[in-house]
Amino acid sequence: MGLAGTAAAIVGGAVVGVVGAPVVLGAIGFTSAGIAAGSYAAGMMSTVAVANGGAVAAGSTVAVLQAAGAAGLSGAATAAVAGVGAAVGAAAGAVGAAVAGWLP
Repeated sequence: MGLAGTAAAIVGGAVVGVVGAPVVLGAIGFTSAGIAAGSYAAGMMSTVAVANGGAVAAGSTVAVLQAAGAAGLSGAATAAVAGVGAAVGAAAGAVGAAVAGWLP
């Protein structure tokens, strides 16, 4: 894979991460209307609430994910997700190039 292929993998990973994060949040139950009943998110919230004596602490993973599900990703969160997506894309590109090199 040349430079163009590597760049495409990095950009593709970043785009998939930024576009996919809100979709995944909604799919597991962190929605704009709140945590969906019976969802994975509801199970997380229940576990955290039981562990904390009935409350979900501000800044906890559940609280942060719900805020992102309700309002979307902040600028910093978008940058972080894009960075992780780019790293995954680069790694996938490197693996693809290595595998292609092994094939006849």
